[in-house]
Amino acid sequence: MNARTAPGPLSRLDDLPALERRVVVCARLWCEGPAGQATVERDWGPCGGVDLATQALDRLDELLGLCFAHGRRPLQIDGVRAEGVSGDECVLGRFVALAAEGKREEAILIATLLVRADLALGLARTAEALGLLLLRERYPRAPAWTQ
Repeated sequence: MNARTAPGPLSRLDDLPALERRVVVCARLWCEGPAGQATVERDWGPCGGVDLATQALDRLDELLGLCFAHGRRPLQIDGVRAEGVSGDECVLGRFVALAAEGKREEAILIATLLVRADLALGLARTAEALGLLLLRERYPRAPAWTQ
């Protein structure tokens, strides 16, 4: 294997726990730009209210903005329709889930692998806030973009 070649997917999107799957799909949509971000906000609005959607999108923007601006290396985020999940996407989903579950030490450790050490605590707090907002969602069914 060439050292510059990205490895294949580590998992399938359908195999991830619900919160981690939502984080991955949201990250993919966020990376699509304004149209993808509008899709996230539109799908969250009817289910959790505009405030919840805006807060969650702000936390997602903060989280990914920090990762892309101060990351130890560029994150590999796949396209919205990809069925496979990259290693970076798996780590990102697990990171947010751990933070939301109150496992701060583990979340901070992962954060130090994603960004500079001086930003790790703030990144973990942002991940916790995002995860808790996503857990508050009250979907009667899973929105189309998580399937």
